[in-house]
Amino acid sequence: MAKTAEQLKSRSKTRLRRSMRVRRVLKTNFERPRLSVFRSNKGIYAQIIDDLQGNTLVSASVRDIKETGLSKREAAGKVGELLAARAREKNIDKIVFDRGNYLYHGRVKALADGVRKGGIQF
Repeated sequence: MAKTAEQLKSRSKTRLRRSMRVRRVLKTNFERPRLSVFRSNKGIYAQIIDDLQGNTLVSASVRDIKETGLSKREAAGKVGELLAARAREKNIDKIVFDRGNYLYHGRVKALADGVRKGGIQF
């Protein structure tokens, strides 16, 4: 059953509204950089962004992990730990978590737990 163009438009509008609502709350706190998450079907990508200057400070993705045979959730946890290690090298220890339009569940939660395990607070 194919979706109509109107259904696809409203779905993308809903996602955009949800991500903007989350980001609006986070942008009130400029002292801390923002950890932004992108989740695709095959991987997960994360970057720490300084919103004042508009620069990406640190990034990590599933492609950076050398281990094989991991589930998507385990790989997300490893990405979080890798990102935390890279952030600690740049003296970043406190961030705000921007989940975008994704629920705090599954791979997004595993990534957040990996970052916390790496010693970053949010």
